[in-house]
Amino acid sequence: MMGEPDIELAVMNCSQLVTLAGPSRPRIRSEMRGLSVISNGAMLIRDGVIQSVGSREQIEPLLSAKTVIVDAHGGIVLPGFVDAHTHPVFVGNRADEFEQRAEGATYEEIAARGGGIRSTVRRTRSASEAELFDVGRRHQEWFLRGGTTTIEAKSGYGLSLEDELKLLRVIRRLNQAGPLRYVPTFLGAHEIPDEYRGNTRSYVDLILHEMLPEVAKHHLAEYCDVFCEPGIFDVSTSTEILRAGGSLGMGLRIHADQLSRSGAAEMAAQLQAATADHLEQTDGVGIEALARANVQPVLLPASAYTLGCKRFAPAREMIEAGLGVVLATDFNPGSSPTPSIPFVLSLASTQMKMTPAEAITATTVNAAYSLGRGAELGTLEAGKRADFVIHDCQHYREIAYFTGVESADAVYINGKLAFARAPGS
Repeated sequence: MMGEPDIELAVMNCSQLVTLAGPSRPRIRSEMRGLSVISNGAMLIRDGVIQSVGSREQIEPLLSAKTVIVDAHGGIVLPGFVDAHTHPVFVGNRADEFEQRAEGATYEEIAARGGGIRSTVRRTRSASEAELFDVGRRHQEWFLRGGTTTIEAKSGYGLSLEDELKLLRVIRRLNQAGPLRYVPTFLGAHEIPDEYRGNTRSYVDLILHEMLPEVAKHHLAEYCDVFCEPGIFDVSTSTEILRAGGSLGMGLRIHADQLSRSGAAEMAAQLQAATADHLEQTDGVGIEALARANVQPVLLPASAYTLGCKRFAPAREMIEAGLGVVLATDFNPGSSPTPSIPFVLSLASTQMKMTPAEAITATTVNAAYSLGRGAELGTLEAGKRADFVIHDCQHYREIAYFTGVESADAVYINGKLAFARAPGS
């Protein structure tokens, strides 16, 4: 039986082909500014894999009668964004809490009154898998519209054995249905649920002895994460949970030093975690520890922005220390209700003084490596998956510059069109 014929595409008429070609590892220091841009670039793709990248003059002789031309119409072409920290499956929203914060209430005060994460947990527990899948598909469309092609997807709004497994099954189903690619993370240690308030130890035991073994048994998560904060899961408890996840073959990610300087950055280094995320309160000691252990920081400026924080993660110090910095949205219904990487790029430049080039590196190749996908995603090079986005721009700087503008005209995942903006929209 003959196989399917090759599907060959050629992406042509790019004012800039932003390849990010370079070392096969996270980019650091000045490397983060080197985007390997090809003016008037072109790209040949076969069966969803990039075959050749170069100038139009170099690629045109490789075309055949069967090649399908994808015309970039003078726009720029980038790798699909890789969003390395999201909470994409939940029911309801917390717009009421957004209003309360505008009136002066703090995140911590709202949480103490039963709001915050626990309010989303109560709604999400009542939803069926079918309902969660439908909501997840709606959120998927939002990511695609922004030019994102891969997301790390956390559970954490179930906080019971049944409901955490339910969320992870929905994430698996979304991944299988496509087109957006999902990397699943178990976040049972996101908050103490209502029924365990005042009895944290019993809930930790539930995570250790029931949740983690079942998640591992059914291969539902690649990573284990913990929200490490005093009064929720302190450093000692977080270490216990993460070691258990690691012993079951999961990589480690940590919500670290977001609301307080707890020592979570040093814990991430000690455990050799893949990432330490948030880090708004981290100081030079924490940065040095992360650098020694080659832990990638995942910075989430949209969360700091939404909560009205005046302190953002010290990105410049991290870059100078040689860390492979990552940026992500932290998409969630409470502290960061945005799936927009372009918005994050803008915040990174205005609030953390990262250049547009550094921010693009942090949301493509560096993000891919933080998820163990650097060999296949994050750059436009021969042998990589053909995840690319055509942006209606003349220069890559414009993506961060035109704040709030959706510049992605067409999004391709594995060489297939996943999203196209309607003409004139």
